[in-house]
Amino acid sequence: MPDIHPSAIVSDQATLADDVTVGPFSIIDAGVNIGAGCQIGAHVWVTGNTVMGADNHIGYGSIVGTDPQDASFDSSLESNVVLGDGNRIREYVTIHRSTAAGGSTTVGNSNFLMTGVHLAHDVQMGDFNNLANNVLLAGHIIIGNRVFLGGGAAFHQFLHIGDFAIVQGNSAISRDVPPFCTAHGRNELAGLNVIGLRRGGFSAEDRADIKRAYQLLFRSGGNLREALAEAENRSWCDAAEVLLAAARHPSRKGLITGKS
Repeated sequence: MPDIHPSAIVSDQATLADDVTVGPFSIIDAGVNIGAGCQIGAHVWVTGNTVMGADNHIGYGSIVGTDPQDASFDSSLESNVVLGDGNRIREYVTIHRSTAAGGSTTVGNSNFLMTGVHLAHDVQMGDFNNLANNVLLAGHIIIGNRVFLGGGAAFHQFLHIGDFAIVQGNSAISRDVPPFCTAHGRNELAGLNVIGLRRGGFSAEDRADIKRAYQLLFRSGGNLREALAEAENRSWCDAAEVLLAAARHPSRKGLITGKS
């Protein structure tokens, strides 16, 4: 049976795997489904038909699955939050459910959300991402894999953050962050995430091709449309094509192209 502290409140309509632990004064509402090996800390509230995979750790004071911060939202609408496996959610993190009927705010696998992180409604997050303290993500943001977001960075709604991107702390970002790139300040690019690419196992040849694509897109002196047209005349490795695809198909916010 789950190990539930006597002060916790767990609905008999919630589903908990046998080895789940629930800390003091936590609340698990009806409709929540928590997988094997999950640890729910003290003073945590899990609600909104949230679904968790295995081995997630939810830290003190965190809230998962509550209504989105949308003044027009109808609380009777059914939506949820879905967490994969092996996520580490630290203290006072908030993750809000989707604004769409039957929709989900999703967090993949092996992500690390540090103290005070906020994921708004309909965020879609991949795997192995690290979000430092007090990162703020507005609604409908799409995050790839192996991204690092520095403490206090804030992100406007609907934008995309590509694989292996890194964003400096206290940045204010309102446009897409391209894959493999480093962003800072107010929508500025500082270059490629060279260390992240090396640690990610990209070959020297692939890293060089990514660099050539970056130089063409953001440092060639022309506009992005001209750069993409030129890219069609060259051959690229698969990794460089990921960067080019992000430039060809940005979100409604557009791509960061500025440089310091």
